[in-house]
Amino acid sequence: MTTQMIYNFSKEGSDGGAHLKHLLGGKGANLAEMSRVGLNIPPGFTITTEVCSIYNKNNRTFPPELWPMVEDSLKIVEDKTKMKFGDPSNPLLVSVRSGAAVSMPGMMDTVLNLGMNDEVVEGMSKRMDPRFVWDCYRRLIDMFGNVVLGMEHKGFEEVLSKVKKDKGAANDVDLKAEDLKLVVEGFKQVYRDNGLEFPTDPKKQLSLAINAVFNSWDGPNAKKYREINKITNLLGTAVNVQSMVFGNWSDDSGTGVLFTRNPSTGEDKLYGEYLINAQGEDVVAGIRTPLNLDVMQTEIPAIHKQIFDTVKMLERHYKDMMDVEFTIQSGILYMLQCRAGKRTGAAAVKIAVDMVREGLVTKEQAVNMVEPGHLDQLLHPQFKDMKADSYKNAVIAHGLPASPGAAVGQIVFGSEEAEAMAKQGVKCIMVRQETSPDDVSGMHASEGILTCKGGMTSHAAVVARGWGKPCVCGCAELHIDETANTLTIDGKKFSTGDWISLNGATGEVLTGKHQVEPPKIAGDMAVLMEWVDAARTMEVFTNADTPEDALEARHNGAQGIGLVRTEHMFFSCEERLENMRYMILSDCKQERAKALEKLIKYQRDDFEGIFTAMDGCTVTIRMLDPPLHEFLPKMDQVEACQNLAKDLSIPLSDVQERIRNHHEVNPMLGLRGCRLGITSPDITEMQARAIMEAAVNVKAKGITAIPNIMVPLVGTRKELENQTAIIYRVIEEVQAKSGVKIDHLVGTMIETPRAALVAGDIANAADFFSFGTN
Repeated sequence: MTTQMIYNFSKEGSDGGAHLKHLLGGKGANLAEMSRVGLNIPPGFTITTEVCSIYNKNNRTFPPELWPMVEDSLKIVEDKTKMKFGDPSNPLLVSVRSGAAVSMPGMMDTVLNLGMNDEVVEGMSKRMDPRFVWDCYRRLIDMFGNVVLGMEHKGFEEVLSKVKKDKGAANDVDLKAEDLKLVVEGFKQVYRDNGLEFPTDPKKQLSLAINAVFNSWDGPNAKKYREINKITNLLGTAVNVQSMVFGNWSDDSGTGVLFTRNPSTGEDKLYGEYLINAQGEDVVAGIRTPLNLDVMQTEIPAIHKQIFDTVKMLERHYKDMMDVEFTIQSGILYMLQCRAGKRTGAAAVKIAVDMVREGLVTKEQAVNMVEPGHLDQLLHPQFKDMKADSYKNAVIAHGLPASPGAAVGQIVFGSEEAEAMAKQGVKCIMVRQETSPDDVSGMHASEGILTCKGGMTSHAAVVARGWGKPCVCGCAELHIDETANTLTIDGKKFSTGDWISLNGATGEVLTGKHQVEPPKIAGDMAVLMEWVDAARTMEVFTNADTPEDALEARHNGAQGIGLVRTEHMFFSCEERLENMRYMILSDCKQERAKALEKLIKYQRDDFEGIFTAMDGCTVTIRMLDPPLHEFLPKMDQVEACQNLAKDLSIPLSDVQERIRNHHEVNPMLGLRGCRLGITSPDITEMQARAIMEAAVNVKAKGITAIPNIMVPLVGTRKELENQTAIIYRVIEEVQAKSGVKIDHLVGTMIETPRAALVAGDIANAADFFSFGTN
C-alpha cells in the first residue's frame, strides 16, 4: 500500500491528477486534474480507494493513522477558505461524496452541508439570509438520516409535504425561514421516532459520513450495479471531502449539470439543466423540474458564456465529451466535478467522427472512443413508420427524450415485477414517479423506462443512456397510483400488463404495440466502420441461421459465418416443425425416411440461400445440436398432440407416451450434439447431404460455397470419428455423382471441460476447432 492516504486539491493546484484514477477514483482524479488546469474548484481532499479496501478488510474500521490525516487536510481547507469547521461565527461546511475508479451514477451515497448544528445555524443566520441557512440545515438532517443512518426518506418527505400544505407553498422555495424551522423540528422528531438523535458534533458528522460512503461500496445497490455492468477488480470507492458552495444562497445562485455535447445525439451544443436557488441533488434527484441551459443563455448570458468557455476548455484538455457539475454562488461560477460523459451509441459515433474532423483526436483514437456496446445500441430496432396515422394517433403523452430507441412492452410498476416478467421472456416497460438506485435491477430487466418526474440528467436518464435502453422522463401528463398499480393519462387508465410503446428519441408515449425495424449502417456510422476496417487485423464473422440474416450480415461487412445453428431452420414455420415432429415420433423406417426427404429439401433450400448471400466466404455449419424433445409439443398442448396422432394414425395416448419417452431431465448429459448423430445417423446423413448438394447447386450458378461442417458437443476422439465417417462418405457420394469438387473442412466445437482436456487427441480427427465458451 502507498503511504499517502489523502490527496489535497484546490484552485491553486493538487497533489494528484488524472493518472491516479485507480487511487482517487474518477471524481477525485478529475477534481485533481481540474485543479491542475486552474479552474475555480472549491478546496478539499480525497481519501484513497486503498483506504476503503483496508476499511472493509478490517471489519469496517478506519486505519488508526487516518483520522489525524483527515484533521490535517481539514485545516488546509480551513486556511484556504478562511473559515473554520464547526465555528458558529464563521463556519466551514463540507460535502462528502463517493467516487470509484469506474463511474457508477446514483449508486453511491452523498451528504451535503456537513458541519451544521443549532449553534452554527444561529451564527450563520446573523450573517446570512436565515431562509438560506435553515434550508441548508433541513437538507443536511434529511440526507444524513437517509444516507448515513439508513432511515427511510419517506418520513422526511411526509414532514416537508405537510408543512408545504399547511403554509400553502407549491414548491420548496416558497417556504420562508420560519416555515423551514418547523421542517427542521419535524425532521428531528423523525429521528426520535426511529430511536435516534441527529449528531451535533461536526467532526462526528464527518466521521460517520466517511463511514457511510465506505459502507455503501458493499451496499446492495452498488453491488448490483457492478454485477450488471461487470465491474470487477476495483479496490473500493474513494471519499471526496470538499468545501461547500451554495446554489441555494440567493436568487443569483444556482446549480446545474451539463454535457459538453448532446449525449443522446452527439450534437455539438451544450446540453444540460440548471435550477436557480437550489443545490445539486435537486437536479439529479428529479425532485424539481429543472430549466434548460438555453434559458440561462437568455436570462444570465455572462454566466452562460463563462460556463461555455470553461467546459469547452475541459473538452479540449480531455479530448472527449464531458459530464460537468457546476454551482453558481452569488454570481460566481464554481466547477464541482467532471468526467467523461455517458452517451448513447448514436452520440458516441457522431462525437468520435466530429472530433476527428475538428482535429481534436486521430482516427485511431476515435475508434477507441466507441465501445462495443455503443455499436450494439445502433443495431437496436426503431419504430418503422412514425409518419403513419396509426403511429401518430397512438401518441398519448410526451416527456423528455432522455435515451433514444424504441421500446415496446407491458407495464410494470416495480423492480421485482420487472425481473419476474423478464425471466418468463415477457417484455416490459418500467413506469415510476422517478427512479432511484433501488430500481436498478428492474430497470435492467425492462425494455424501457418511463417516469413522471426528473430531467435529462436524472438517475433514470443517466442509467438508461449508459445501458442503451429507451427512456422517457419528466412526463407530467402521467398520474400513477402506486397503491393500485395504475397509470392514468388524459383520463385513460392503464394497469399492470397493458401494452405501451416508448420513443426515447422523441419523448413520445404510445398506447399499444407498434412495429419496429433495425437501423441501417450509414452516415457517421459508415465512416467510423471504414476507419475500423482500416485498423483491424482479423476477420469478422457473424452468426446467421437464415438467408435473410446472412444477407444482412454481409451487407454490414461480415466476412463469413462462424455459426449456422441448423436447428433454428426447423422452427421458421409450422410446416417444417410438423415434419420434424413426424420424423422424430415415427417408429417405421419408411415413414421416417419420407419425413427426412421433406426435411432435406428445407435444409438444402436454406443452405443455397446462405451460400448465395455469403458468396466466396466461409460458412461454418453446426450439425443438429439440441435434444429432440425440444422440437416436440408439451403434454398439455393438446391440439398439437392431436394433430400428430392424426398424421401418424395412432391414438393420442401413444403420441403422449412417445413424447414422454423422449423427455430428458438433464439434456447436457443426454442425446444431444454428436450423441444425437451417433444414435440417429440418418439425421447426420440428411444434413451433410443437404449442405453438399446446396454447395454443388450454387456452384453451377457461379457462386462459390465454402462450407465448414461442424460436429457439436464432442467429448472424445471416437465420437468425432463416428460422425466424420458419415459426413466424409456423403461428401464423396455427392461429389462423385455431380462431378463437382467443393472446398470444405470438417471439424468440431470444443465446448465441454472434457473436450478441452483431450483437445490434443481430438485434433487428430478434425480439420478445425470452434470454441463454445458460453
